Amino acid sequence: MATEKIDLTAPAEPVGATAEDTQKTVAAAEAADADTTEDNPGQGSMLADGLNDRFADEEAALAADKAGLEMGEESAEEQAADDAAAASQEAALAAMNKNELIELFASKIENEPVQTLRRTVEAIKIAFYKRHRAETEAARRAFVEAGGEETEFVPQQDGCEARFKELFAVYREHRDKYMSEVEQAKQGNLETKLAIIEELKELVNSDETMNTTFARFRELQQRWKETGPVPQADVKDVWESYNFNVENFYNFIKINKELRDLDLRKNYESKISLCEQAEALVMEPSVVEAFRKLQKLHDEWRETGPVANEYKETLWERFREASSRINKQHQEYFEGLKSEQMKNLELKTELCERSEALLAGAYTTRKEWNKASDQLLEIQKVWKTIGFAPKKDNNRIYERFRTACDRFFELKRDFYAGVKSEMEHNLALKQEICEQAEALQTSEDWKHATDELIALQAKWKTIGAVSRRHSDQIWRRFRAACDRFFERKAQHFSAVDGEYEQNLQRKQELLAQMRAADIHSGGFDMIKDFQRRWSEIGFVPIKQKESIQKQYKAVVDEMFATLRSSERDRSMTRFKDKVSGMKGDRRLRSERERLYNKVRQMEQDIALLENNIGFFAKSKNADAMIAEVRSKIERAKREMSDTIEKVRLIDRQQAQESKQEQE
Repeated sequence: MATEKIDLTAPAEPVGATAEDTQKTVAAAEAADADTTEDNPGQGSMLADGLNDRFADEEAALAADKAGLEMGEESAEEQAADDAAAASQEAALAAMNKNELIELFASKIENEPVQTLRRTVEAIKIAFYKRHRAETEAARRAFVEAGGEETEFVPQQDGCEARFKELFAVYREHRDKYMSEVEQAKQGNLETKLAIIEELKELVNSDETMNTTFARFRELQQRWKETGPVPQADVKDVWESYNFNVENFYNFIKINKELRDLDLRKNYESKISLCEQAEALVMEPSVVEAFRKLQKLHDEWRETGPVANEYKETLWERFREASSRINKQHQEYFEGLKSEQMKNLELKTELCERSEALLAGAYTTRKEWNKASDQLLEIQKVWKTIGFAPKKDNNRIYERFRTACDRFFELKRDFYAGVKSEMEHNLALKQEICEQAEALQTSEDWKHATDELIALQAKWKTIGAVSRRHSDQIWRRFRAACDRFFERKAQHFSAVDGEYEQNLQRKQELLAQMRAADIHSGGFDMIKDFQRRWSEIGFVPIKQKESIQKQYKAVVDEMFATLRSSERDRSMTRFKDKVSGMKGDRRLRSERERLYNKVRQMEQDIALLENNIGFFAKSKNADAMIAEVRSKIERAKREMSDTIEKVRLIDRQQAQESKQEQE
């Protein structure tokens, strides 16, 4: 299977295998930094560091097969070869580099029989292609990280691989030659054994003495045992023919009874030994090894001559019973193995379904993709712990799992390709912001520059992430421009603070003068002078601004109120003198009526202004307009109050005149 870049095939599964190594290749540098602000899309798409760039034996075998290094079917001679040495050196192979593996391969070909090398060559081939694939994927990741498109990656020619293929071709040539020689030897053995059978037939009609005939029979038996195996297709027929003619020799040739009994006794003892060896196989720890040894015992049984008729059935039943126990254990072992493989198939099917569910997910963010990737990598680790499925299903279920993994990481690569483009666009936007900030960093228009920089900072937050490679650099550039401006601004206003404190003190002194001033003598001109002097004093510290302004307003309002009160008194005095100079009811009534009408008009005006306040509340600049209207209302009320007071003066004047007339 693949971790992030997948190229897998399940190899042919030998009977009796106990485990399956399906650890997936670690194939590109996209292990996404899931929870970082500036994700690196080139890291997290294809690499699972937890698997340490190790390839499964299945993948390495597939890579070797694709390179034209198939091993072919295992011959009986290779199967029978002692593979203990190959098993013992597997750990050593894992620590070797490619050159060391090539040297070992060449040494084995030169110094060891080719029929004993199959297991060793298979192990060397797997180890070599694990390293070869790991180097190829490392080069692919480096190519992608450098900005290249993964689809454009072409691996460089590997001189080690070329040398390995040359050695494999030599091994294959030696093996083919050996297998050809083995087949030729088997054919020669077949011809030899057929000739021995013909000689056995001729013994029946021989005119030689009994001793000579029996000596020739012994010689033929020895020649038969010394002759090697024959082609598998002829084994049964040749043995049956040989056994028939041996039996025929014993039954129909008139030989010396003593010699015959001696030979039968020797065969009896041999078959007793074979029975004991077969019975002892029950204690063999390895069921497979016990079954293999039993086959050899059966071969020896067939090569051993007959025994006396009274022992023939008994010995065979004993040997057959021992064989049945071994065969039963062998059958139970492989039935259990089959059951285990069916469970493995169920577990792997479940993992395929989980992988396909992850594949069907709709992921729109780096965090979602990385979370799904972690889940799939965990599934791959679980897959590695599960043994083989049944041979007929192993390739199919492996291909299904590999397809789901490949497709998932292919989609992830596509997503990160889009993310990369988006990040490049974000980088361009942030570079523009940096340029604008750098243009403002020397500005002395403090208010405008401050507003602009704050707006740029807000805009920065709305722009997405950039690649980690540029993230810190672009952020430091932007922050440096902002920091430089605000440091200059702080230095500038720290010098201004002393001036503001002096202004505060001057305004406090002016307030004291305003409170002590004789406003009656100075009048409105004095107030205007105070206002001018106040406005000429500059800013005060912001914390005291509102307080000092309230004090100033209160003093000015008090001064105006004092002047207005004095003006009202003078106005009322003048009106009082005016009324005193009026003689006759007609003039007084006329003045009273005028003032009364004026009061009525002002009441209407006040009511209208108060009504307008409700409309102004719905318009822009409402606060300023409402304040102006309220000011007009207050002035109108004061004027109306003064007018009412004047009406009362007229009424008192009229009352006084009426009283004087009555007296």
